[in-house]
Parts: sequence; C-alpha cells; structure tokens
Amino acid sequence: MKKVKFLFIVLMTMVGVAAQAQKVVTAQSPDGETKVSVTLSDRIYYDVESHGETLLKQSIIGMQLRDRTLGANPILKKKSVSSFSETITPLFPLKYSQVENNYTLLTLDMKGNYSVEFRLYNDGVAYRIKTALADQIEVMWENSTFQLAEECELVLQQPGGFKTSCEENYTVVNSSKWNSRDKMSELPVLVMGKNQKILLSEFDLCDYPGLFLKGNADNSLSAIHPKNPLKYEDEGDRSQRILQEADYIAKTDGSRTFPWRYMLITREDGRLAENTMPVRLAQKCQIEDTSWIKPGQTCWDWLNGIPYGPDVTFKGGINLDTYKYFVDFASRNGVPYIIMDEGWALDTRDPFRTNPEVNLPELIRYGKSKNVGIFVWLPWLTVEHHMDLFEKFEEWGIAGVKIDFMDRQDQWMINYYDRVAKEAAEHHIMIDFHGAFHPSGLDYRYPNVLTYEGVRGMEFNGSCKPENSIWLPFIRGAVGPMDYTPGPMICYQPEVHHGNRPFCAGVGTKVYNLAAFVLLESNLQMLMDNPSRYDKWPDCRDFITSVPVNWDETRVLAAEAGQYIVMAKRKGDKWFIGGITNNKQRELDVVLDCLPEGKELQMTSFVDGVNADRMAMDYRVEQASVNKSTKLHIKMARNGGFVAVIGQ
Repeated sequence: MKKVKFLFIVLMTMVGVAAQAQKVVTAQSPDGETKVSVTLSDRIYYDVESHGETLLKQSIIGMQLRDRTLGANPILKKKSVSSFSETITPLFPLKYSQVENNYTLLTLDMKGNYSVEFRLYNDGVAYRIKTALADQIEVMWENSTFQLAEECELVLQQPGGFKTSCEENYTVVNSSKWNSRDKMSELPVLVMGKNQKILLSEFDLCDYPGLFLKGNADNSLSAIHPKNPLKYEDEGDRSQRILQEADYIAKTDGSRTFPWRYMLITREDGRLAENTMPVRLAQKCQIEDTSWIKPGQTCWDWLNGIPYGPDVTFKGGINLDTYKYFVDFASRNGVPYIIMDEGWALDTRDPFRTNPEVNLPELIRYGKSKNVGIFVWLPWLTVEHHMDLFEKFEEWGIAGVKIDFMDRQDQWMINYYDRVAKEAAEHHIMIDFHGAFHPSGLDYRYPNVLTYEGVRGMEFNGSCKPENSIWLPFIRGAVGPMDYTPGPMICYQPEVHHGNRPFCAGVGTKVYNLAAFVLLESNLQMLMDNPSRYDKWPDCRDFITSVPVNWDETRVLAAEAGQYIVMAKRKGDKWFIGGITNNKQRELDVVLDCLPEGKELQMTSFVDGVNADRMAMDYRVEQASVNKSTKLHIKMARNGGFVAVIGQ
C-alpha cells in the first residue's frame, strides 16, 4: 500500500510540474466568435475556434535558424492584448472603397528576442513571427503546421516542383490522405470544412520565400519553402538554371517581421469572394505621389492579333498599322491602354532595339494623341540584365511593362519583384507581372504593380474550362488582382472547343465570358480578343468596356464554392451583376436588396439563349425595371452565365 501511495504522489508531482511548464494564453475577436488559444510547452501550439467549433487544434508555430530554434521550449516574457479599429480607404479598391479594419491584437514576447503576433478578426485569424536579433540571420526552415481538427476536403493547386507559374488546375484531395509523397501545394488553399470554410494564404511577403504546403496524411499541413539559390545561369531568354542552392531558405535581417499567415473563416461561401484580408494586413504605400498610376482596361494582341473585315485594308501582324488599329479601337471605346506582346523588339534579350515594322516612337506619339498608353512585354531576365530600361522607357513615353516567366518564389526571386517594382516606380512605369505567383502585398507597397497572373486563364484557350474557373472567385480571386485575360467573342462548350492563335476562342457560353469582367478583378483588365471581332458584337463590346476595374461595394447574392456564384458590384450609383456556373445548368432566385431604397431602376441583362447548352454563342439581351424588393430569376445554361447592369 505504501508503494502505491508513493507512486501516486510521484505521478501527481509530475502532473503538477507539467502543468506549471505549460502556459495557455487566449484571446478573442471583437464580436467574441473567433478565439485563439496558445499553449506554450515544448513548442508554441495554437487552437482556432469559430462560432463554437474548433477548426485548428494544436497547430505549431516555429522557425529553425542556423544557431537556434524559435518556438522550442518557449518562455513567455510578456503578453499584451489590445483592440484596434480603423477605416481604410484603398487606393485602388478591388471590392470596397471603404474597409473596416477591426481586430484584437495578441502579442506574445518570448525569451530569446522574438515574439508572435496574432490578429483576431470577426472573420478570421492572422499570425506572424517578429524577431529582434542582431546582424543577419539564416532561416533553415519553418517548424510550422496547420493541424485541422477534422478530416475534410482541400482544394489545391499542385505543381510538380518549386519552379511553377501557378497555373495548374485545381485538385480536390482528402486531408487525411494527402501525404508527403504526393505533390505539394502552392497558396492559396481552400479548406472545405463541414460547417465552415477556411481560405489559407500569406501576406506581406518581403525578403523571404513564398510558402508551400505538404500533407502529412493526418489532417495536418506542413510548411515547406524553396532554398535560396546561390549560383545560376541563364537558360534561354526567359529562364535560369539553378546550379547551387544554399542550405537555408532565407538570409535576412535579424530584426524584422516575417510574413503574415492568414485564415479567412466563413460559414457562407460568398464571403470568400468578398475577402478584404489583404487590405487589412497591407503595409503603407511606399510611393509618395501615386497620381500617375492609372488602373484600367487594355487591349491585347497575343491571342487574336490579326484584324480582319471590310475596314481592314492593311496586312495584319506585328506592325504599325495593326497596332494603330488597336489604338483606334481603344480610343473609341474608352480603353486607356494597349499591350504589345512579343515581337515589338527585334530581340527579346535587347529592350532597346525595336522592330522597325512597329515604329514604336510613332506608335507612342499616335497613342498619346488618342489618349491611349502603351504597355510592352518583356521576359524577366531581360529586365534583370537591363534594369536601366525603366529610365529609357520613361523617356520614350511607355506607360507600363508586362514582365513574364519568373516562375519561382525563392528569396532571390521575391527580392527581384521588389527591386523591379521600386525601380519602375521611380520612373513612373506600371507593371503587370505575368508568369507570376499570387499577390502577397507588394502591390500595396508599390501600387504601380497593377496585377499578377498566377492563374489558369483564357490564354490557355481550350483548357481554361469553367469546371476549374468556377473556383477562382473563391480562391485565387479572393487574395488579389489576377490577369485572367478574359473577353473572347467566339465561344464553345468544352467538348467541341477548337481554335488556336490567331483565332483563339473561349470555353463556356458567351454570357459566361462576359461575366468574367464583373467577377474576376484586375487593376489592368485585358480584352483578349481582336477589335474586329468586338465590333461584330457591339452590344457585348459596349458592356465589356463599361465595366469598371475598381469598385465601391461588393455583394455576393448566391454562391456555392466550386459550383456557382452570382455577385453584385457597385461603382458610384451603377450596379453590375455577374454570375457563372460549372457544367450544371442552374436556376436561382436572388433578391436585389443591394439596391437603394425607394428607387425604380432600369436593368439591361445578358442571358444564355435557349440553345446555349450546345451552341455557346447563343444569348439574348433583355430589359426590365427593378427595385430593392425585386426577386430576380436567373437561369444559366451549363458552363453558362448571367450579367446585368442596373442604373438610372
């Protein structure tokens, strides 16, 4: 008996020591519905709860440096909890012209000169590590996981390696079966919980590699990053071969903040498409005078560059007459830019020797006389080897540059983006980053960065299918502007699609492709088709060119992630509605309660024609009078859509 009693005392002593070794810190969002519990024991663990449901449980935050491990046996020096409330006015609002930024800030200062910050919002959680260490540090890897509380489906883009343009189709995997032998995933990731969904991404990415995730076959997702390249050589005109990598992922300042990892949490799928977390986490703009930065639409020649028809009396191609034709169309229709893709320079490696057939100085002069600016395309390596081109382009009068094929997210490449954005801003040059990853904060620090690709868009022609694109408003489009290149006038259902340059066509109905202009945001929104084709459908042309690129208000009227979405957006006193569906026909009733009280307004809508399920070109235009109480019946063909504009 004495022996049993002794063992009991020893056991209770051990429990007491363990309890003393653990410390639990909690905080909650302003409305009390989102909660974080941080447990400090052998590591830093955290749980996330929303509306009474635990979503993440015993997730880990940690970072392995060359000489120490941040998060191992953490000792809390100080805890602080504070509340913040402000109204943000985005410079170029993609969803709202006013964004409320209300959150609880939990700061945990640890022994070892580092801290962890949590922001708790009513609609999500963000955290980051902050260090106050001397000199430079080498980050070997991150000891971080997102441990889901329950098995669920994950919607991912899974590249074959770290070299990726982030244009893969979405795949759906089970969180308990996705393992380290499977392909990893880039961000953002959509966690399809039974009651709530989580959009997982990162923000404020500076001097640090982009985050990828891998599965562990236990409902957890682990951080993985590309190593920093040390030696490399050019491989053609638009790529590099990495010859030697460091054993670390980043060498950086010892005193800094690291990227935010954020989780937008929602019980309503439509809230994903209304996400404003990037605005709320963004740093301040680094450009003092932004008056020269002008978002807008642009014509583009690469997919459908050969004009044809009775008004075309010149030989189409990469020449002055063709580009003047594009400029004239842009000027007539209030489109502020045209993009000249590959071919305007004699050699893609030399940005200073222009194609004499184009006569770039004359084209720039002509464009200015018509209030149309010129963007030019370049491979990223050419920009890297000729960083002085921005000064020269400013002298020439170039408005912007489309930079392509970066295809990496290692620290060196992230810093390349920063260097380019800063240098371009000094010479009043705007940027479209093509061949890029998702936006992660640079476009807020340097808003001359108008858009990014990082999406399987219309330039993929027949393989850009609605069954994949239907995810975009909920995932990629939720985290920032994207260069989807919408706007085909020739459209097919997927099983009969054909057409290649210079006669590319879209997949989905004609109205589906009109709706992309409302649903998919970009500060530089492409018109991917040829002016001669837009002029054959003036009603579609006039609708497309009337759609703003920046918005005052966004309201999702109906949505199911991966299935369908109907979204209303306001600019001034005019509302635009866009809806799309996957390969299933939909009939929906939505109430226009976003409209102002007591006003009868006119609505012009484009709807799928009765034969659009087979003949994707079939559409009709309707007129109606609507008000705040109108119940709008929407019928969309398979791979179809709906668009409307409502105003006085």
